[in-house]
Amino acid sequence: MVSRMRKDYDITYLKLILLVIIISVLTACSEAAPTPSVAQTTAVSTTPSEPTDTPTPIKSEPTMSPSPTPIPTRTEPTLTPEPQSDESADEQAASSRSIANRSYYVDTTGSDKKGDGSADAPWATISYALKNIPDGSTVIVRPGTYMGKVNLRGTFAHGVTVRSEVPYLARLRHNKTVVTGFRGQGITLEGFDIAHDGPGAGKYVIQIQDLRSELPGADDPVSRITLRNNILHDSYNNDIIKVNNGATGITIEGNIFYNQSGSDSHIDANGVSDIVIQDNIFFNDFAGSDRPNNNDTGSYIVIKDSQVGEDAYEGSRNITVRRNVLLNWEGLKNNTFIVVGEDSVDYYQAYNVLVENNLMLGNSTNPIRAAFGVKGSRDVTFRYNTVIGDLPGQAYTMRLNTQENNKNNKNIYFYNNIWADPTGTFGFNVDEETARFSDTEPAETESFILNNNLYWNGGKDIPYDETQLINFTDDHHGLVGDPLLGDQSQLVLPRWLPDEERFADGSITIAEVFEQLVTLYGTPAAGSVVIDAADPDQATSEDIMGNPRPGDSPDIGAVEYQNQ
Repeated sequence: MVSRMRKDYDITYLKLILLVIIISVLTACSEAAPTPSVAQTTAVSTTPSEPTDTPTPIKSEPTMSPSPTPIPTRTEPTLTPEPQSDESADEQAASSRSIANRSYYVDTTGSDKKGDGSADAPWATISYALKNIPDGSTVIVRPGTYMGKVNLRGTFAHGVTVRSEVPYLARLRHNKTVVTGFRGQGITLEGFDIAHDGPGAGKYVIQIQDLRSELPGADDPVSRITLRNNILHDSYNNDIIKVNNGATGITIEGNIFYNQSGSDSHIDANGVSDIVIQDNIFFNDFAGSDRPNNNDTGSYIVIKDSQVGEDAYEGSRNITVRRNVLLNWEGLKNNTFIVVGEDSVDYYQAYNVLVENNLMLGNSTNPIRAAFGVKGSRDVTFRYNTVIGDLPGQAYTMRLNTQENNKNNKNIYFYNNIWADPTGTFGFNVDEETARFSDTEPAETESFILNNNLYWNGGKDIPYDETQLINFTDDHHGLVGDPLLGDQSQLVLPRWLPDEERFADGSITIAEVFEQLVTLYGTPAAGSVVIDAADPDQATSEDIMGNPRPGDSPDIGAVEYQNQ
Protein backbone atom coordinates (compact mmCIF):
# COMPACT_ATOMS: atom_id res chain seq x y z
CA MET A 1 0.00 0.00 0.00
CA VAL A 2 2.77 2.43 0.92
CA SER A 3 4.67 1.48 -2.24
CA ARG A 4 1.61 2.17 -4.42
CA MET A 5 1.07 5.55 -2.74
CA ARG A 6 4.71 6.51 -3.35
CA LYS A 7 4.38 5.50 -6.99
CA ASP A 8 1.24 7.63 -7.43
CA TYR A 9 3.00 10.54 -5.76
CA ASP A 10 5.98 10.26 -8.11
CA ILE A 11 3.70 10.25 -11.16
CA THR A 12 1.85 13.35 -9.94
CA TYR A 13 5.13 15.14 -9.27
CA LEU A 14 6.38 14.37 -12.76
CA LYS A 15 3.15 15.70 -14.25
CA LEU A 16 3.58 19.00 -12.38
CA ILE A 17 7.13 19.38 -13.65
CA LEU A 18 5.99 18.68 -17.23
CA LEU A 19 3.20 21.26 -16.90
CA VAL A 20 5.67 23.93 -15.72
CA ILE A 21 7.93 23.22 -18.70
CA ILE A 22 5.03 23.50 -21.17
CA ILE A 23 3.91 26.84 -19.68
CA SER A 24 7.48 28.22 -19.88
CA VAL A 25 7.82 27.24 -23.53
CA LEU A 26 4.47 28.82 -24.45
CA THR A 27 5.40 32.04 -22.65
CA ALA A 28 8.72 32.28 -24.48
CA CYS A 29 7.03 31.74 -27.86
CA SER A 30 4.50 34.43 -27.11
CA GLU A 31 7.20 36.98 -26.25
CA ALA A 32 9.10 36.16 -29.46
CA ALA A 33 6.07 36.67 -31.70
CA PRO A 34 6.61 39.35 -34.44
CA THR A 35 5.00 42.76 -34.00
CA PRO A 36 2.71 44.15 -36.71
CA SER A 37 4.25 46.12 -39.59
CA VAL A 38 4.12 49.95 -39.68
CA ALA A 39 1.29 49.80 -42.20
CA GLN A 40 -0.79 47.68 -39.82
CA THR A 41 -0.41 49.76 -36.67
CA THR A 42 -2.43 52.78 -35.71
CA ALA A 43 -1.38 55.61 -33.42
CA VAL A 44 -3.60 57.33 -30.92
CA SER A 45 -3.32 61.11 -31.30
CA THR A 46 -4.65 64.21 -29.67
CA THR A 47 -5.89 67.21 -31.60
CA PRO A 48 -4.85 70.71 -30.48
CA SER A 49 -7.11 73.69 -30.96
CA GLU A 50 -7.05 75.38 -34.36
CA PRO A 51 -4.18 77.94 -34.52
CA THR A 52 -4.66 81.54 -35.48
CA ASP A 53 -2.88 83.47 -38.26
CA THR A 54 0.85 82.95 -38.77
CA PRO A 55 3.38 82.86 -41.71
CA THR A 56 6.10 80.64 -43.50
CA PRO A 57 9.51 80.49 -45.62
CA ILE A 58 11.88 78.30 -47.96
CA LYS A 59 14.97 78.18 -50.07
CA SER A 60 15.63 75.67 -52.82
CA GLU A 61 17.69 75.17 -55.94
CA PRO A 62 16.20 76.61 -59.16
CA THR A 63 13.91 74.21 -60.97
CA MET A 64 12.48 74.24 -64.47
CA SER A 65 8.83 74.83 -65.23
CA PRO A 66 6.76 71.79 -64.25
CA SER A 67 6.97 68.82 -66.62
CA PRO A 68 3.83 67.99 -68.62
CA THR A 69 1.52 65.61 -66.79
CA PRO A 70 -0.59 62.84 -68.34
CA ILE A 71 -3.87 63.65 -70.05
CA PRO A 72 -6.63 62.94 -67.53
CA THR A 73 -9.27 60.31 -68.14
CA ARG A 74 -12.84 61.10 -67.20
CA THR A 75 -13.94 59.79 -63.83
CA GLU A 76 -17.21 60.51 -62.08
CA PRO A 77 -16.63 62.20 -58.72
CA THR A 78 -17.31 60.28 -55.53
CA LEU A 79 -17.14 61.38 -51.93
CA THR A 80 -15.13 60.13 -49.01
CA PRO A 81 -15.98 60.99 -45.39
CA GLU A 82 -14.05 63.55 -43.37
CA PRO A 83 -11.05 62.00 -41.57
CA GLN A 84 -10.87 61.68 -37.82
CA SER A 85 -8.96 64.26 -35.78
CA ASP A 86 -5.19 64.07 -36.19
CA GLU A 87 -2.42 66.68 -35.62
CA SER A 88 -0.59 65.27 -32.59
CA ALA A 89 2.40 66.69 -30.78
CA ASP A 90 4.47 63.52 -31.03
CA GLU A 91 4.55 63.31 -34.83
CA GLN A 92 8.35 63.63 -34.69
CA ALA A 93 8.44 59.96 -33.72
CA ALA A 94 7.92 59.22 -37.40
CA SER A 95 11.58 60.07 -37.95
CA SER A 96 12.47 56.57 -36.77
CA ARG A 97 10.58 55.01 -39.68
CA SER A 98 12.58 52.94 -42.09
CA ILE A 99 13.32 54.04 -45.67
CA ALA A 100 11.14 52.43 -48.33
CA ASN A 101 10.71 53.23 -52.00
CA ARG A 102 7.19 51.95 -52.50
CA SER A 103 3.70 53.23 -53.23
CA TYR A 104 0.60 53.28 -51.08
CA TYR A 105 -2.93 54.10 -52.18
CA VAL A 106 -5.85 56.25 -51.04
CA ASP A 107 -9.31 55.90 -52.58
CA THR A 108 -12.77 57.26 -51.87
CA THR A 109 -13.87 53.61 -51.48
CA GLY A 110 -10.99 52.76 -49.14
CA SER A 111 -10.95 52.21 -45.39
CA ASP A 112 -8.57 53.48 -42.72
CA LYS A 113 -9.71 50.64 -40.43
CA LYS A 114 -9.63 47.68 -42.79
CA GLY A 115 -7.23 48.82 -45.52
CA ASP A 116 -3.49 48.27 -45.60
CA GLY A 117 -2.65 50.95 -48.17
CA SER A 118 -2.17 48.50 -51.02
CA ALA A 119 -3.70 48.96 -54.47
CA ASP A 120 -6.35 46.35 -53.62
CA ALA A 121 -7.04 47.55 -50.07
CA PRO A 122 -6.44 51.33 -50.09
CA TRP A 123 -6.86 53.72 -47.21
CA ALA A 124 -9.59 56.36 -47.16
CA THR A 125 -7.66 59.51 -46.17
CA ILE A 126 -4.33 61.17 -46.85
CA SER A 127 -3.95 62.06 -43.18
CA TYR A 128 -4.07 58.41 -42.15
CA ALA A 129 -1.65 57.45 -44.90
CA LEU A 130 0.95 59.95 -43.68
CA LYS A 131 0.73 58.48 -40.17
CA ASN A 132 1.54 55.00 -41.43
CA ILE A 133 3.97 55.15 -44.36
CA PRO A 134 7.75 54.84 -44.11
CA ASP A 135 10.17 57.51 -45.30
CA GLY A 136 10.78 57.58 -49.05
CA SER A 137 7.25 56.46 -49.94
CA THR A 138 4.72 57.79 -52.44
CA VAL A 139 1.01 58.03 -51.69
CA ILE A 140 -1.14 57.72 -54.82
CA VAL A 141 -4.57 59.35 -54.42
CA ARG A 142 -7.18 58.12 -56.85
CA PRO A 143 -9.76 60.42 -58.51
CA GLY A 144 -12.73 61.59 -56.48
CA THR A 145 -13.76 64.23 -53.97
CA TYR A 146 -12.24 64.00 -50.49
CA MET A 147 -14.06 66.02 -47.84
CA GLY A 148 -12.40 67.20 -44.64
CA LYS A 149 -9.03 68.45 -43.44
CA VAL A 150 -5.77 67.01 -44.74
CA ASN A 151 -2.84 67.15 -42.32
CA LEU A 152 0.68 67.21 -43.71
CA ARG A 153 2.42 65.74 -40.70
CA GLY A 154 5.29 63.42 -39.91
CA THR A 155 9.06 63.78 -40.08
CA PHE A 156 10.62 62.38 -43.26
CA ALA A 157 14.35 62.86 -43.70
CA HIS A 158 14.37 61.61 -47.29
CA GLY A 159 10.88 62.92 -48.08
CA VAL A 160 7.54 61.53 -49.15
CA THR A 161 5.22 62.55 -51.98
CA VAL A 162 1.42 62.62 -51.92
CA ARG A 163 0.30 62.72 -55.56
CA SER A 164 -3.03 62.74 -57.36
CA GLU A 165 -3.05 59.66 -59.58
CA VAL A 166 -4.61 61.65 -62.41
CA PRO A 167 -3.63 65.34 -62.26
CA TYR A 168 -6.37 67.60 -60.85
CA LEU A 169 -9.01 64.82 -60.61
CA ALA A 170 -8.48 64.22 -56.90
CA ARG A 171 -10.35 67.10 -55.29
CA LEU A 172 -9.77 68.22 -51.70
CA ARG A 173 -12.63 70.20 -50.13
CA HIS A 174 -13.51 71.41 -46.63
CA ASN A 175 -15.54 74.13 -44.94
CA LYS A 176 -12.48 75.12 -42.90
CA THR A 177 -8.77 75.06 -43.72
CA VAL A 178 -8.48 72.29 -46.29
CA VAL A 179 -4.77 71.46 -45.88
CA THR A 180 -2.66 72.16 -42.79
CA GLY A 181 1.07 71.70 -42.27
CA PHE A 182 1.85 72.43 -38.63
CA ARG A 183 4.33 69.69 -37.66
CA GLY A 184 5.58 68.15 -40.89
CA GLN A 185 8.97 67.92 -42.53
CA GLY A 186 9.83 66.49 -45.95
CA ILE A 187 6.38 66.29 -47.58
CA THR A 188 5.33 67.12 -51.17
CA LEU A 189 1.67 67.58 -52.18
CA GLU A 190 1.25 67.33 -55.94
CA GLY A 191 -1.43 67.40 -58.63
CA PHE A 192 -4.62 68.21 -56.65
CA ASP A 193 -7.63 70.51 -57.10
CA ILE A 194 -7.93 72.24 -53.70
CA ALA A 195 -10.59 74.76 -52.64
CA HIS A 196 -13.13 75.66 -49.99
CA ASP A 197 -16.44 73.86 -50.44
CA GLY A 198 -18.40 77.12 -50.63
CA PRO A 199 -19.46 80.30 -48.80
CA GLY A 200 -19.22 80.37 -45.01
CA ALA A 201 -15.92 78.49 -44.87
CA GLY A 202 -13.25 79.05 -42.22
CA LYS A 203 -9.96 80.84 -42.91
CA TYR A 204 -7.50 79.75 -45.59
CA VAL A 205 -7.46 76.98 -48.15
CA ILE A 206 -3.95 75.95 -47.03
CA GLN A 207 -2.01 76.98 -43.93
CA ILE A 208 1.60 76.06 -43.14
CA GLN A 209 3.11 77.21 -39.86
CA ASP A 210 5.49 75.94 -37.22
CA LEU A 211 3.94 74.31 -34.16
CA ARG A 212 6.85 71.88 -33.68
CA SER A 213 9.08 74.37 -31.86
CA GLU A 214 8.44 75.83 -28.42
CA LEU A 215 9.15 79.20 -30.05
CA PRO A 216 7.96 78.92 -33.67
CA GLY A 217 10.83 79.13 -36.12
CA ALA A 218 13.45 77.98 -33.60
CA ASP A 219 15.19 74.64 -33.12
CA ASP A 220 13.56 72.14 -35.49
CA PRO A 221 10.70 73.93 -37.29
CA VAL A 222 8.24 72.89 -39.95
CA SER A 223 10.28 72.74 -43.15
CA ARG A 224 10.79 71.11 -46.54
CA ILE A 225 7.12 71.29 -47.49
CA THR A 226 6.49 71.52 -51.25
CA LEU A 227 3.20 72.37 -52.98
CA ARG A 228 3.55 71.49 -56.67
CA ASN A 229 1.30 71.41 -59.74
CA ASN A 230 -1.98 72.04 -57.89
CA ILE A 231 -5.05 74.08 -58.79
CA LEU A 232 -5.53 76.32 -55.72
CA HIS A 233 -8.64 78.44 -55.89
CA ASP A 234 -11.74 79.96 -54.37
CA SER A 235 -11.05 80.80 -50.79
CA TYR A 236 -14.27 82.10 -49.27
CA ASN A 237 -12.45 83.40 -46.20
CA ASN A 238 -9.03 85.10 -46.28
CA ASP A 239 -5.91 83.87 -48.14
CA ILE A 240 -5.58 80.88 -50.40
CA ILE A 241 -2.21 79.98 -48.83
CA LYS A 242 -1.02 81.26 -45.47
CA VAL A 243 2.62 80.48 -44.66
CA ASN A 244 3.53 81.90 -41.30
CA ASN A 245 4.77 81.67 -37.74
CA GLY A 246 8.31 80.44 -38.28
CA ALA A 247 7.89 78.07 -41.21
CA THR A 248 11.05 77.64 -43.25
CA GLY A 249 12.22 75.91 -46.42
CA ILE A 250 8.82 75.99 -48.12
CA THR A 251 8.54 75.67 -51.92
CA ILE A 252 5.39 76.67 -53.82
CA GLU A 253 5.92 75.80 -57.47
CA GLY A 254 4.05 75.09 -60.67
CA ASN A 255 0.57 75.83 -59.28
CA ILE A 256 -2.30 77.92 -60.60
CA PHE A 257 -4.11 80.35 -58.26
CA TYR A 258 -7.35 82.27 -58.53
CA ASN A 259 -9.98 83.93 -56.33
CA GLN A 260 -9.07 84.70 -52.75
CA SER A 261 -11.48 86.51 -50.41
CA GLY A 262 -11.71 90.01 -48.97
CA SER A 263 -8.59 92.16 -48.71
CA ASP A 264 -6.39 89.08 -48.54
CA SER A 265 -3.98 87.30 -50.87
CA HIS A 266 -3.17 84.26 -52.93
CA ILE A 267 -0.01 83.75 -50.87
CA ASP A 268 0.67 85.50 -47.56
CA ALA A 269 4.22 84.78 -46.33
CA ASN A 270 4.26 86.20 -42.80
CA GLY A 271 7.18 85.75 -40.40
CA VAL A 272 8.99 83.06 -42.39
CA SER A 273 12.35 82.36 -43.99
CA ASP A 274 13.81 80.63 -47.04
CA ILE A 275 10.64 80.53 -49.14
CA VAL A 276 10.64 79.92 -52.90
CA ILE A 277 7.59 80.89 -54.97
CA GLN A 278 8.26 79.87 -58.57
CA ASP A 279 6.69 78.78 -61.87
CA ASN A 280 3.14 79.62 -60.74
CA ILE A 281 0.23 81.41 -62.45
CA PHE A 282 -1.80 84.00 -60.51
CA PHE A 283 -5.02 85.65 -61.66
CA ASN A 284 -8.58 86.32 -60.54
CA ASP A 285 -11.84 85.42 -62.27
CA PHE A 286 -14.66 85.79 -59.79
CA ALA A 287 -17.38 85.75 -62.44
CA GLY A 288 -16.14 82.36 -63.62
CA SER A 289 -16.85 80.98 -60.13
CA ASP A 290 -20.26 82.69 -59.97
CA ARG A 291 -18.91 85.12 -57.38
CA PRO A 292 -19.25 88.91 -57.49
CA ASN A 293 -16.13 90.94 -58.21
CA ASN A 294 -16.13 93.63 -55.53
CA ASN A 295 -12.63 94.89 -56.42
CA ASP A 296 -11.76 94.42 -52.74
CA THR A 297 -9.04 91.74 -52.76
CA GLY A 298 -5.38 92.21 -51.84
CA SER A 299 -2.06 91.65 -53.57
CA TYR A 300 -1.46 88.25 -55.12
CA ILE A 301 1.78 87.76 -53.15
CA VAL A 302 2.47 89.42 -49.78
CA ILE A 303 5.81 89.09 -47.97
CA LYS A 304 5.83 90.57 -44.46
CA ASP A 305 6.14 90.00 -40.71
CA SER A 306 3.29 91.32 -38.60
CA GLN A 307 3.81 89.09 -35.56
CA VAL A 308 7.22 89.77 -34.03
CA GLY A 309 7.51 88.14 -30.62
CA GLU A 310 5.22 85.30 -31.66
CA ASP A 311 8.03 83.46 -33.46
CA ALA A 312 11.83 83.45 -33.72
CA TYR A 313 11.96 85.96 -36.58
CA GLU A 314 11.98 89.72 -36.80
CA GLY A 315 11.17 90.21 -40.45
CA SER A 316 10.69 87.60 -43.15
CA ARG A 317 13.97 86.86 -44.88
CA ASN A 318 15.53 85.00 -47.79
CA ILE A 319 12.41 84.99 -49.99
CA THR A 320 12.60 84.29 -53.74
CA VAL A 321 9.75 85.03 -56.16
CA ARG A 322 10.77 83.96 -59.66
CA ARG A 323 9.42 82.73 -62.97
CA ASN A 324 5.74 83.42 -62.25
CA VAL A 325 2.97 84.83 -64.45
CA LEU A 326 0.55 87.33 -62.86
CA LEU A 327 -2.47 88.72 -64.72
CA ASN A 328 -6.08 89.94 -64.68
CA TRP A 329 -6.17 92.26 -61.69
CA GLU A 330 -9.59 92.43 -59.98
CA GLY A 331 -8.48 93.74 -56.59
CA LEU A 332 -8.27 96.94 -54.58
CA LYS A 333 -6.95 99.94 -56.49
CA ASN A 334 -4.42 100.63 -53.71
CA ASN A 335 -2.71 97.24 -53.97
CA THR A 336 -0.06 95.69 -56.23
CA PHE A 337 0.58 92.30 -57.83
CA ILE A 338 3.46 91.70 -55.39
CA VAL A 339 4.15 93.65 -52.21
CA VAL A 340 7.05 93.38 -49.77
CA GLY A 341 5.79 94.71 -46.42
CA GLU A 342 2.19 95.52 -45.57
CA ASP A 343 1.64 96.40 -41.93
CA SER A 344 2.41 99.16 -39.42
CA VAL A 345 5.37 97.81 -37.41
CA ASP A 346 8.60 99.42 -36.17
CA TYR A 347 11.08 96.92 -37.66
CA TYR A 348 11.91 95.87 -41.23
CA GLN A 349 9.04 93.65 -42.35
CA ALA A 350 11.20 91.76 -44.85
CA TYR A 351 14.75 91.67 -46.15
CA ASN A 352 16.88 89.72 -48.60
CA VAL A 353 14.01 89.43 -51.07
CA LEU A 354 14.61 88.58 -54.75
CA VAL A 355 11.89 89.11 -57.38
CA GLU A 356 13.11 88.03 -60.82
CA ASN A 357 12.03 86.66 -64.20
CA ASN A 358 8.30 87.28 -63.63
CA LEU A 359 5.73 88.25 -66.28
CA MET A 360 3.02 90.71 -65.17
CA LEU A 361 0.20 91.29 -67.64
CA GLY A 362 -1.94 94.43 -67.52
CA ASN A 363 -4.85 92.90 -69.41
CA SER A 364 -7.56 94.04 -66.99
CA THR A 365 -9.36 97.39 -66.92
CA ASN A 366 -9.54 97.30 -63.10
CA PRO A 367 -7.26 99.96 -61.55
CA ILE A 368 -4.16 98.96 -59.56
CA ARG A 369 -1.75 101.07 -57.49
CA ALA A 370 1.36 99.80 -59.33
CA ALA A 371 2.82 96.52 -60.51
CA PHE A 372 5.16 96.12 -57.52
CA GLY A 373 5.37 97.59 -54.03
CA VAL A 374 7.71 97.82 -51.04
CA LYS A 375 6.74 99.08 -47.59
CA GLY A 376 9.06 99.29 -44.59
CA SER A 377 11.56 96.72 -45.92
CA ARG A 378 15.20 96.53 -47.00
CA ASP A 379 17.52 94.73 -49.41
CA VAL A 380 14.95 93.99 -52.09
CA THR A 381 15.98 93.28 -55.69
CA PHE A 382 13.54 93.47 -58.62
CA ARG A 383 15.26 92.35 -61.84
CA TYR A 384 14.54 90.82 -65.26
CA ASN A 385 10.79 91.21 -64.89
CA THR A 386 8.40 92.14 -67.70
CA VAL A 387 5.41 94.38 -66.94
CA ILE A 388 3.32 94.78 -70.09
CA GLY A 389 -0.21 96.09 -70.77
CA ASP A 390 -2.56 98.91 -69.89
CA LEU A 391 -2.40 98.47 -66.09
CA PRO A 392 -4.37 101.61 -65.15
CA GLY A 393 -3.36 102.96 -61.75
CA GLN A 394 -1.70 105.69 -59.73
CA ALA A 395 1.74 104.71 -61.00
CA TYR A 396 3.01 102.19 -63.50
CA THR A 397 6.34 100.89 -62.26
CA MET A 398 6.45 100.79 -58.47
CA ARG A 399 5.19 102.02 -55.13
CA LEU A 400 7.74 102.52 -52.35
CA ASN A 401 6.10 103.82 -49.21
CA THR A 402 5.80 103.57 -45.44
CA GLN A 403 3.02 103.96 -42.95
CA GLU A 404 2.92 104.77 -39.26
CA ASN A 405 5.79 103.19 -37.28
CA ASN A 406 7.54 101.77 -40.37
CA LYS A 407 11.26 102.10 -40.96
CA ASN A 408 12.16 103.79 -44.24
CA ASN A 409 12.76 101.53 -47.21
CA LYS A 410 16.44 100.86 -47.80
CA ASN A 411 18.51 99.30 -50.60
CA ILE A 412 15.76 98.76 -53.17
CA TYR A 413 17.20 97.75 -56.58
CA PHE A 414 15.69 97.64 -60.08
CA TYR A 415 17.73 96.11 -62.91
CA ASN A 416 17.01 94.97 -66.49
CA ASN A 417 13.20 95.17 -66.32
CA ILE A 418 10.64 95.97 -69.01
CA TRP A 419 7.84 98.43 -68.19
CA ALA A 420 5.74 98.84 -71.33
CA ASP A 421 2.24 100.21 -71.93
CA PRO A 422 1.36 99.98 -75.65
CA THR A 423 -1.85 102.01 -75.06
CA GLY A 424 0.10 105.20 -74.26
CA THR A 425 -1.48 105.57 -70.79
CA PHE A 426 1.65 104.68 -68.80
CA GLY A 427 1.01 105.64 -65.17
CA PHE A 428 -2.30 107.34 -65.86
CA ASN A 429 -3.89 108.13 -62.51
CA VAL A 430 -7.45 106.90 -62.34
CA ASP A 431 -8.31 109.61 -59.78
CA GLU A 432 -6.46 112.57 -61.28
CA GLU A 433 -5.60 114.02 -64.69
CA THR A 434 -1.92 113.26 -64.23
CA ALA A 435 0.35 110.33 -64.96
CA ARG A 436 3.12 109.04 -62.72
CA PHE A 437 6.16 106.95 -63.40
CA SER A 438 6.31 105.87 -59.74
CA ASP A 439 4.59 106.38 -56.42
CA THR A 440 7.60 107.14 -54.22
CA GLU A 441 7.43 109.86 -51.60
CA PRO A 442 11.00 111.19 -51.09
CA ALA A 443 10.98 110.97 -47.29
CA GLU A 444 10.05 107.26 -47.21
CA THR A 445 12.97 105.56 -48.99
CA GLU A 446 16.62 105.95 -48.00
CA SER A 447 18.37 104.32 -50.96
CA PHE A 448 17.58 102.78 -54.34
CA ILE A 449 19.15 101.94 -57.71
CA LEU A 450 17.32 102.13 -61.06
CA ASN A 451 19.56 100.83 -63.84
CA ASN A 452 19.36 99.53 -67.41
CA ASN A 453 15.59 99.10 -67.70
CA LEU A 454 13.40 99.55 -70.78
CA TYR A 455 10.38 101.90 -70.88
CA TRP A 456 7.65 102.21 -73.50
CA ASN A 457 4.49 104.32 -73.55
CA GLY A 458 3.10 103.51 -76.97
CA GLY A 459 5.25 106.21 -78.58
CA LYS A 460 4.27 108.92 -76.10
CA ASP A 461 6.54 110.50 -73.49
CA ILE A 462 7.34 108.59 -70.35
CA PRO A 463 5.65 110.51 -67.48
CA TYR A 464 7.74 112.55 -65.09
CA ASP A 465 6.70 113.88 -61.68
CA GLU A 466 9.21 116.01 -59.79
CA THR A 467 7.34 115.46 -56.50
CA GLN A 468 8.28 111.77 -56.53
CA LEU A 469 11.64 110.31 -55.52
CA ILE A 470 12.09 108.04 -58.56
CA ASN A 471 11.64 108.97 -62.23
CA PHE A 472 12.87 107.32 -65.41
CA THR A 473 15.54 110.02 -65.64
CA ASP A 474 17.24 108.38 -62.65
CA ASP A 475 18.06 105.45 -64.92
CA HIS A 476 21.25 106.66 -66.62
CA HIS A 477 21.44 103.52 -68.77
CA GLY A 478 17.73 103.20 -69.46
CA LEU A 479 16.26 102.55 -72.89
CA VAL A 480 13.04 103.80 -74.46
CA GLY A 481 11.54 101.65 -77.21
CA ASP A 482 8.93 99.10 -78.23
CA PRO A 483 9.77 95.65 -76.83
CA LEU A 484 7.56 94.07 -79.53
CA LEU A 485 5.47 91.90 -77.23
CA GLY A 486 2.17 90.17 -78.08
CA ASP A 487 -1.28 91.77 -78.16
CA GLN A 488 -3.38 90.81 -75.11
CA SER A 489 -6.81 91.51 -76.58
CA GLN A 490 -7.53 87.82 -77.20
CA LEU A 491 -6.21 86.56 -73.87
CA VAL A 492 -8.30 83.74 -72.37
CA LEU A 493 -8.32 83.38 -68.58
CA PRO A 494 -7.05 79.85 -67.91
CA ARG A 495 -9.47 78.72 -65.22
CA TRP A 496 -9.98 74.99 -64.73
CA LEU A 497 -13.08 73.43 -66.36
CA PRO A 498 -13.64 70.25 -64.31
CA ASP A 499 -16.45 68.85 -66.47
CA GLU A 500 -14.20 69.06 -69.52
CA GLU A 501 -11.01 68.15 -67.65
CA ARG A 502 -9.03 70.96 -69.25
CA PHE A 503 -8.23 74.64 -68.78
CA ALA A 504 -10.26 77.30 -70.55
CA ASP A 505 -7.42 78.09 -72.98
CA GLY A 506 -7.43 74.47 -74.15
CA SER A 507 -4.41 73.35 -72.16
CA ILE A 508 -4.40 70.05 -70.29
CA THR A 509 -1.70 70.88 -67.74
CA ILE A 510 -0.59 73.92 -65.77
CA ALA A 511 2.78 73.71 -67.51
CA GLU A 512 1.04 74.09 -70.89
CA VAL A 513 -0.91 77.13 -69.64
CA PHE A 514 2.32 78.69 -68.39
CA GLU A 515 4.21 78.15 -71.62
CA GLN A 516 1.34 79.54 -73.71
CA LEU A 517 1.08 82.75 -71.65
CA VAL A 518 4.82 83.36 -71.81
CA THR A 519 5.05 82.59 -75.53
CA LEU A 520 2.08 84.74 -76.55
CA TYR A 521 2.51 87.75 -74.27
CA GLY A 522 6.03 87.83 -72.82
CA THR A 523 8.31 86.86 -75.71
CA PRO A 524 9.91 89.67 -77.75
CA ALA A 525 9.81 89.46 -81.54
CA ALA A 526 12.91 89.53 -83.71
CA GLY A 527 14.40 93.02 -83.81
CA SER A 528 13.19 94.00 -80.33
CA VAL A 529 15.32 96.63 -78.62
CA VAL A 530 15.56 94.41 -75.51
CA ILE A 531 17.64 91.73 -77.24
CA ASP A 532 21.25 91.63 -75.98
CA ALA A 533 20.62 94.89 -74.08
CA ALA A 534 20.74 93.81 -70.41
CA ASP A 535 23.49 94.69 -67.97
CA PRO A 536 25.47 91.41 -67.66
CA ASP A 537 26.66 92.38 -64.19
CA GLN A 538 23.12 91.67 -62.96
CA ALA A 539 22.48 88.63 -65.16
CA THR A 540 20.45 85.65 -63.98
CA SER A 541 21.51 82.18 -65.10
CA GLU A 542 18.16 81.46 -66.79
CA ASP A 543 14.96 83.13 -67.95
CA ILE A 544 11.31 82.55 -67.05
CA MET A 545 11.18 79.34 -69.13
CA GLY A 546 14.43 77.99 -67.73
CA ASN A 547 16.36 78.84 -70.89
CA PRO A 548 19.99 79.80 -70.20
CA ARG A 549 21.03 83.44 -70.48
CA PRO A 550 24.36 84.22 -72.12
CA GLY A 551 26.75 85.70 -69.62
CA ASP A 552 28.01 88.49 -71.92
CA SER A 553 24.83 89.69 -73.69
CA PRO A 554 21.55 88.75 -71.97
CA ASP A 555 18.20 90.27 -72.91
CA ILE A 556 16.21 92.75 -70.82
CA GLY A 557 12.99 91.34 -69.34
CA ALA A 558 11.72 87.93 -68.26
CA VAL A 559 12.24 86.10 -71.56
CA GLU A 560 15.54 85.43 -73.29
CA TYR A 561 14.89 85.64 -77.05
CA GLN A 562 15.46 82.33 -78.81
CA ASN A 563 16.65 82.82 -82.38
CA GLN A 564 14.81 80.03 -84.20
